Amino acid sequence: MANTRELGSTGLKVFPIGLGGMPMSIQGRPDEKQSIATIHAAIDAGVNFIDTANVYCLDNDDIGHNERLIAKALREKKVFDKVIIATKGGLARPKGDWTVDGRPEFIRKSCELSLKALGVEAITLYQLHSPDPNVRYQDTIAELAKMKVEGKIIHVGLSNVSEDQLDLAQKIVRIESVQNRCHPLFQRDYKSGLIAHCAKQKVSYLPWSPVGGGRTHASVAQHSPLPELAKKYNTSAYGVILAWHLGKGANVIPIPGASKGSSISDSAKAVNVTLDPKDSALIDQLT
Repeated sequence: MANTRELGSTGLKVFPIGLGGMPMSIQGRPDEKQSIATIHAAIDAGVNFIDTANVYCLDNDDIGHNERLIAKALREKKVFDKVIIATKGGLARPKGDWTVDGRPEFIRKSCELSLKALGVEAITLYQLHSPDPNVRYQDTIAELAKMKVEGKIIHVGLSNVSEDQLDLAQKIVRIESVQNRCHPLFQRDYKSGLIAHCAKQKVSYLPWSPVGGGRTHASVAQHSPLPELAKKYNTSAYGVILAWHLGKGANVIPIPGASKGSSISDSAKAVNVTLDPKDSALIDQLT
């Protein structure tokens, strides 16, 4: 494949921009037909990496909704074996809330539910959704390592972690990816050097909410100089933001969420946009 990036050190080649599945399964989600059309549009645009989680759903009674949706859409299009699905465990949705649970037994149960929802024997990339401050971090990671040995997980990733947490996990099991919140108005990881730290270890960095996410993406896109740069590069403000992410390092793979085919189709075009360093620096100055 042309224009790809390696996922960690796995040898797996993915399109530089992935698809975040969350908007298709939480409150206010579109109907299934629209969501399947969105996933199909992503595939048509070249996307072969989709990020999900068992808790992308309405509540605990709806666990696995997004995983089942993605699996159905890919099988309908007969591309299931050609797309890398990354999912997560370590959160719960009691009555629609978001709660952290890093107990080894809960992580194992979550993984087994994801295997069933996706209809697979092994998950290509399984990520800890978030460290649990009430559970010894090493114990949570050790359970992921155990499930990798058992063949339930092929590769392990982390989400919402610090550099120290990445390094600690690396002593227990090989980590291939880090997925943290990052966009032009939330540049903590770019400023801290985490991306370069990941690159040294051949770890992919997956910015979630890369254009702002949820209700904030529209306001983020309105910040100068983004509208002006969109005109200059003949793309959308979101395209400019994604191109900015891609310019931060070959290990960066943004995963913008989408609930419309037009959104992910527009996002995918950002791989053809290369920002002038001076323009990228203007975005760096946003806070």
